[in-house]
Amino acid sequence: MRQSYKVAVVGGGFAGLVTARELKREGLLVTVFEKADHVGGIWLYNSRVETDLLGLDPNREIVHSSLYRSLRVNLPRQIMGFMDYPFMKKEGGDPRTFPGHEEVLKFLEDFVRDFRLMELIRFGHEVVRVELTDEARHKWVVESRTRETESRWESKEELFEAVVICNGKHTEPKIAEFPGRDAWPGLQMHSHSYRTPEQFENKIVVLIGNGSSAKDILKEISPLASQVHQAIRGPDSQLKRLENHDNAWQHSMTVTYQQIHCARKDGKVVFQDGSIVDADVIIHCTGYKFHFPFLRSNGTVTVDDNRVGPLYKHVFPPSLAPWLSFVALPYKAVPSIVMESQAKWVAKVLSGKVKLPTQAEMADSVEELYRLMEKSGRPKHLTHTLQQDKFEYENWLATQLDIRPPERWKEIMFFSMEKIKSYYGDKYRDAWDVDKWIQEVDCSN
Repeated sequence: MRQSYKVAVVGGGFAGLVTARELKREGLLVTVFEKADHVGGIWLYNSRVETDLLGLDPNREIVHSSLYRSLRVNLPRQIMGFMDYPFMKKEGGDPRTFPGHEEVLKFLEDFVRDFRLMELIRFGHEVVRVELTDEARHKWVVESRTRETESRWESKEELFEAVVICNGKHTEPKIAEFPGRDAWPGLQMHSHSYRTPEQFENKIVVLIGNGSSAKDILKEISPLASQVHQAIRGPDSQLKRLENHDNAWQHSMTVTYQQIHCARKDGKVVFQDGSIVDADVIIHCTGYKFHFPFLRSNGTVTVDDNRVGPLYKHVFPPSLAPWLSFVALPYKAVPSIVMESQAKWVAKVLSGKVKLPTQAEMADSVEELYRLMEKSGRPKHLTHTLQQDKFEYENWLATQLDIRPPERWKEIMFFSMEKIKSYYGDKYRDAWDVDKWIQEVDCSN
């Protein structure tokens, strides 16, 4: 396999940038298409929000970033960097172990500068079509558009031998389903469109979800709001006041498919525990779904209940490998470790240094994964959610690349995060001495 393939990378965020670097290292001809006018992807803060705050209108102008102004990372910087490019504290920057989003953007800007990636990136280029036009010679057309004026776009088509999709997974909102949602008269929004807390002053807010963004938003709006009611899934139905919050309550729901019993036309929201609130706002902190509106694969690659497939090891569609690939789909993983390893794998496969199994073998591997999930009762939407007890996938990638697996302390740290958060509460980012913890773990292994 020759080393001069033209490769298109869709997206100039964390995944797209490390993918571009690895492709460049392997001597491939790289073009990165980035819709924004700056690197960063989701780490490029945008105060604008979408006109449809729930993200249901397919014709809305999409705002890519989901950052709120006060956001700080929820993983220590010690496991956010790359193998040969750690996320170090720098003079004049944010020195905290859990820095604000501005520090992550600066890290990516430095990464682009130090590896001379800027010349590979086309800013202001939105990819609107990726399509295989010549299967025999694996030619892909990438159609992109640039805005010439407020109302006029200019489109351009180019041919590439390979395409790597790195457009992120935090842009297309997933919305909670419950009876009466569409007829409820109050304000509904997804956390994707949350930026600052001021608009919730003196409001009664229902917040659905219990992830990092839900906890951060609850903490930020509760001092201003009249009441905050958090709906979560739990082992039983109960209502309890949240610690350290005089005006916030948590409603646990046993129903697995909905977190609110119903919403009424008179503005009232009914919880499964029987309590009723006359709410002003419902914020859906309910995650995201994969979305590739530009990909035209004639049904070869589909998204079904958030399962992107079929994909061999979450990266290669067997019948289109290695000419089409995806980087950074897995959940419940250290993002930088997974995306860098996947990027290296894609680059080395395209350069011929690493071989993939046959198409049939890759397809069999995917089918075996699906069979095991079905047998164990694991729902389809968890296809790209990695195991919770070990770095099996990360270690498998390291074996393919013939490199050292991630350090043991990184694995222990990642799987200890929930316990750490539970122990320190809302202040875990500042109360936890991460460097001391790493030293203690290193000494005990």
